[in-house]
Amino acid sequence: MKKGSAVVLASGGLDSTALVSWALSRYSTVQPLYCRFGLKWERAERHWLRRFLKAVSTRGLRPLAELNLENSGLYEGHWSTSGKKVPGWESVDNAVYLPGRNALLLVQAGVYAARHKVTDILIGTLKGNPFSDATPVFFNSMEKSLRMALGKTLRIRAPFRKMSKKEALDRFQFLPMSLAFSCINPIGIRPCNACNKCAERRRYETYRGRPHS
Repeated sequence: MKKGSAVVLASGGLDSTALVSWALSRYSTVQPLYCRFGLKWERAERHWLRRFLKAVSTRGLRPLAELNLENSGLYEGHWSTSGKKVPGWESVDNAVYLPGRNALLLVQAGVYAARHKVTDILIGTLKGNPFSDATPVFFNSMEKSLRMALGKTLRIRAPFRKMSKKEALDRFQFLPMSLAFSCINPIGIRPCNACNKCAERRRYETYRGRPHS
């Protein structure tokens, strides 16, 4: 039986779109949350995320909420904002690391959840994620810190943490994954088909239908 509410950190990529569906099967109310930092791919991500949410719209799915830190300058000069030296097709996964990304996402989601009286925050981290801010130790530490800072009962959940990307996508093949967007150097709202994320998507295209291009 579905119960309770959750805030889902949704970027519009393959992992987070599957996470929205996972949440809808378990929670009475699901609030997708997009956090803006002024990164090069955000306009395209938001376009495709809105289309995906419209396609899976159902009772309990709230309209997309957005938080905006894009004028903070945190990533000024970084490849994620400049579009220069973007990790390419053959780059390793570590190349796409954004300093403090999950910490920044979870702080915003925590404040949002606390203000809206939601206890659960969902993030789509997968098995094999190489970054230190995607570990159980980090999530437990962030959860304790958010509870202390906000004086609220909050819980950070990463339900796909023990799943590979292929396992997660195989489980959610029924979703309109052609509307998911994974590119860090888009051309308008289209993928570049040359970056690290486009290569990753090509490797794990197990969903039905053709990707947008």
